[in-house]
Amino acid sequence: MDTSAIDNLLGQLRAAAASGSQPARAAAAPAAGKDFATLLKNSLDGINGSQVDATRLARDFELGAPNANLNDVMISMQKANLSFQQMVQVRNRLVSAYHDIMNMQV
Repeated sequence: MDTSAIDNLLGQLRAAAASGSQPARAAAAPAAGKDFATLLKNSLDGINGSQVDATRLARDFELGAPNANLNDVMISMQKANLSFQQMVQVRNRLVSAYHDIMNMQV
């Protein structure tokens, strides 16, 4: 079983948790040369990649490939599902924030 992807995901979750506990002034500082659109695009590309990998593993398992096992297929599919659900929640928050800003009195 390839655990590098799981380790990478855990590292990302730990980094997100650590950045959430930082003071507000540190979170407000812009990332070195990265804007929101780039970060959003990179996140979407990562989610798409995880879904493509999960689909490829599932197809390999269905075709009876010797290197594909059920554990890897199920884990990759769950990771792809969780990342997609997280992105849907981010999208919902962005839409909600947009509506709040548009409804503000000037």
